Amino acid sequence: MQPYNRLPSSGHTTPSSPKSPLRSPRHRQGRSKAGKFSTGGGRSSLAQRLSWMLLSVLLRRQGIFLFAPLIYISGMLLYMGTASFDVVPVIKHRDAPGSLYRSPQLYANLKHDMDSDNSSTDAISTIWKTPYRGGEWRPCVNRSLEDLPESNGYIYVEANGGLNQQRTSVCNAVAVAGYLNATLVIPNFHYHSIWKDPSKFRDIYDEEYFVDTLKNDVRVVDKIPEYLMERFGSNMTNVHNFRIKAWSSIQYYRDVVLPKLLEEKVIRISPFANRLSFDAPPVVQRLRCLANYKALRFSTPILTIGESLVERMRAHSAINGGKYVSVHLRFEEDMVAFSCCVFDGGKQETQDMIAARERGWKGKFTKPGRVIRPGAIRLNGKCPLTPLEVGLMLRGMGFTKNTSIFLASGLIYNAEKTMAPLLQMFPNLHTKETLASEEELASFKDGCYRLHCLSSQ
Repeated sequence: MQPYNRLPSSGHTTPSSPKSPLRSPRHRQGRSKAGKFSTGGGRSSLAQRLSWMLLSVLLRRQGIFLFAPLIYISGMLLYMGTASFDVVPVIKHRDAPGSLYRSPQLYANLKHDMDSDNSSTDAISTIWKTPYRGGEWRPCVNRSLEDLPESNGYIYVEANGGLNQQRTSVCNAVAVAGYLNATLVIPNFHYHSIWKDPSKFRDIYDEEYFVDTLKNDVRVVDKIPEYLMERFGSNMTNVHNFRIKAWSSIQYYRDVVLPKLLEEKVIRISPFANRLSFDAPPVVQRLRCLANYKALRFSTPILTIGESLVERMRAHSAINGGKYVSVHLRFEEDMVAFSCCVFDGGKQETQDMIAARERGWKGKFTKPGRVIRPGAIRLNGKCPLTPLEVGLMLRGMGFTKNTSIFLASGLIYNAEKTMAPLLQMFPNLHTKETLASEEELASFKDGCYRLHCLSSQ
């Protein structure tokens, strides 16, 4: 049976294919009698013929494309073998503006002008003028006269860090205890491996005055009643300890700490430095201010020698009517090491800072994955001011070389070198060591906190 074919039959039993269309004359003239390609009818060059032949082979043998990468790589290797790499391009690294310590160069450029400045205008004569138009400044914190309700329990805190951090911790502890209607145990000062100061609260502050000033706002006791501590084996380490994140809100204490306080009646918070947010309601800020400006008063020995230092500074500042500037310079070795900033001490400074960081914060700065970028730290403004930079700042504010300076600080790092430019800018510079005798300071040298308090009067 033959398949149906709609085309007319030619008499054959099988259908015939249609004839191929005739080639166009313009297609036929592109091929010579020899059956080869030509360009425009003229003779082709040898290079053109070879290229046409190669293209023809590639088109007919498509498998050769599999070897194209190998051919390319071989050619590159051949080229690289003949190229010379003796000259390596040098890429120069340019530090970002402000990422390097260049204050010595700045001082060198300004020194001549500062030395020749004989201006009679001194900021020391105008800086103490009252800017408040309403009159003199008056304290806005008043002590409460009302009785306190029954306490919700006892809060024990450990104030860690340096002297300033410990003072802040005490103020925050008063605020938290008052807000939670709790009884505050006299804060314990944490012993630090850097300062190695065994001082207790009463060694630095007047404890009785502290308790009496706060008696109508916050209950303060020196120890927890024994009947409560018996539940914990009379061991403070058995008391529940809160590990609170830094800068926590007062609402966190209300929602998380207070329920545990009501349950246990005794809680512990350690460490406590910077554990309360600055953003707090007025009732909390009031307690902070009350503790800082009213309740915290230095102990009698510190107050006595401190008042003597003030009188001696006024005598040295007679040319300015007894007025002087007190500068808290933070360029001790531990501060420089903790900042991870780089100054102009070179290799010796690098070695000193590595050793100081390891002594004070074992492993903190060498953890895997931690990258220290001194340039970025400086750009972010987190480097402590050197004595040179403090001097430049004061001179820029209008203080002349006749201004008396009281320098409140610990042991300045590499003081012989770093203090030299500050002394050149302000020759009338004094410290507690230059104002007091060794006998007067001897009783304070067993605790660096108390010694630092003499500079905080």
